Amino acid sequence: MDHRPPIRDVDIRDETIRLGQLLKLAGLVEDGAGAREVLEAGEVTVNGRDETRRGRQVVPGDVVALGDARIRVHRARS
Repeated sequence: MDHRPPIRDVDIRDETIRLGQLLKLAGLVEDGAGAREVLEAGEVTVNGRDETRRGRQVVPGDVVALGDARIRVHRARS
């Protein structure tokens, strides 16, 4: 049984967003330096795969995890 918190949707305005920006938008890190630290430490996954690139483009439907927090990228409706 999965005891992690549920996946939370995070709305983005555009078709894609950089991973570092998404981590900040979702409140998982405070700033770009924080994003760089968790990525370099190998603490972030995208769709279940380890990711270390802050500039990695993520798209609606992608699931990003940091620790127990999981977020799903969602395109905001205009």
